[in-house]
Amino acid sequence: MDQGHIRIGVIGCGGFGLYALQQFVQIPGVRLTAMAGTSREASRAAAHRFGVPDIEDVDTLVHRDDVDLVYIATPPFLHHPQAMKALRAGKHVICEKPLAMTVAQADEMLAEARRGDRLLTANLMQRYNPVSDAVGRLISEKILGEPIHAFFENYASDENLGPDHWFWDRSKSGGIFIEHGVHFFDLFEGWLGRGKVVAAQRGIRPGSAPPIEEQVQCTMRYANDVLVNYYHGFHQPGRMDRQEMRLVFERGDVTLFGWIPTLVKVHAVADEAQTRALCDLFPGARLDSTSTYAPKDRACSARHQTLDVYQTLELTWGEGVVKSHRYGELLRAVMADQVAWIRDRSHPRRITETNGRDSLAIACEADRLAQL
Repeated sequence: MDQGHIRIGVIGCGGFGLYALQQFVQIPGVRLTAMAGTSREASRAAAHRFGVPDIEDVDTLVHRDDVDLVYIATPPFLHHPQAMKALRAGKHVICEKPLAMTVAQADEMLAEARRGDRLLTANLMQRYNPVSDAVGRLISEKILGEPIHAFFENYASDENLGPDHWFWDRSKSGGIFIEHGVHFFDLFEGWLGRGKVVAAQRGIRPGSAPPIEEQVQCTMRYANDVLVNYYHGFHQPGRMDRQEMRLVFERGDVTLFGWIPTLVKVHAVADEAQTRALCDLFPGARLDSTSTYAPKDRACSARHQTLDVYQTLELTWGEGVVKSHRYGELLRAVMADQVAWIRDRSHPRRITETNGRDSLAIACEADRLAQL
């Protein structure tokens, strides 16, 4: 480090790489010094944007004295070899998801990082979302009782993923579970703990040659038999791209909208104390009472338990939040957290090297079962 600055060298700088860098360099003491691994016109424009004079080859970048941290924003099949070069050159690494293509590759990367006391983090920014924090508290504080079931449905656009795009090439992307699903496997593990994949399937686009895997789904079992269904499909026009997560509890459910959730809706039966707890958890939310119950009607039952219910309510939180702005907040939070650890090894990070490894392990198992 130069006078406390963290100097970044980026490998790969397409549309997302540029977007992320614009967030990363807003962290005090972080600046971009080098760029490598791409020759696209958009990347040259990005280099000009940040005042980087030349786009270099990867080997040159990782050995530069004025690079402390390497940010890897290339397709998944390049993550392992490029990260290993950077780590062996003594650089810290932040890598786009997935961390690697296989668990064996990830373990090799982790071992090298630990050997050199270097940072190695996959950019799993979902855990930094205040929505994620609120759901975590909803579960841990049992405001709506115990969780029972959940699902994630991702109806994604393929409008910018032409037939020759690397995304469809499993040797380059790893498949949908590995390339995309790791975000949500990690998110639910943060909420529910470790889980096990119990079933998985995939769907091939009719008439595609070579075959295009356009949709996958799996079921995971968590503690107390909480079953969670994950679906990812890349087959929609861009204007129809949409995602939804729902967690079902004993007293109601919470639904999150968007692949980076900003909008939350709660549908529940609650007594006065639970209503207050929900309002405290989601400050500024709109609360609509659908039904209120007289004292003689308050008792109801579920799961062979008697419940005391004051009202059925609908709570809405997050209206007006701009998704792209929230996305930027999360990226800045990732970089600030990791930089704090580089400067002080006692800093407790929200995501560490194990998040990338463990979410990849789940994705690989789901992918294996889907191929059977």
